[in-house]
Amino acid sequence: MLSIQLNNLGKKFNREWIFRNLSYTIEPNQKLLISGGNGSGKSTLLQVLSGFVTQNEGSVDYKIAGDSERAIPLEKTKDYISFASPYLQLTEEFTPVELIEHIKIYKPFINNLSASEVLDMSGLSAAKHKFIKQFSSGMKQRLKLAVAILNDTPLLLLDEPVSNLDRAAIKWYRDLITKHSLNRTVVVCSNAIEDDYFFCTSELNMADYKPLKTQF
Repeated sequence: MLSIQLNNLGKKFNREWIFRNLSYTIEPNQKLLISGGNGSGKSTLLQVLSGFVTQNEGSVDYKIAGDSERAIPLEKTKDYISFASPYLQLTEEFTPVELIEHIKIYKPFINNLSASEVLDMSGLSAAKHKFIKQFSSGMKQRLKLAVAILNDTPLLLLDEPVSNLDRAAIKWYRDLITKHSLNRTVVVCSNAIEDDYFFCTSELNMADYKPLKTQF
């Protein structure tokens, strides 16, 4: 299992600090909600955790927990992380099977699931021969969630997971994450939509790390 130490973390765009002085330890197997209003830096923090965005201040340290705790080199962290977000783009010229097969080359799925089995569990088998560019926004989100949740990684990052999902798909998400969030660290960003984070047991509120005024 994975732990993450955030050390005096700060991120700014141009001259505006989005958050600053953020120190926090995400423990192994923790189910953490990142909360806060629009513009509070929830998604930005999640992108920093994923390595897609670099912080301006501080550091993020990843460690494998166990009898002999060891640090993960920065260039290797992507191997331990699965990430799903509405704004992440899929390769739309692929079919879902082609996409899953491609991802499987770099990151295995739990229980060595095949592409066909992952697709079955996503509920999208009827669309297996369609190009992803023909998918609705809800179908794309379901595919992103299935791939991220079913990847065999110790850290799962989810940004507003029920975005674009209808009620039936939300139930599907709740069932899937309940079954596959055990024995891994999960971090969820949400705009106070309980279906996103119903399984989380701790909370980090970004309002606590928002500077009162612009700092240089």
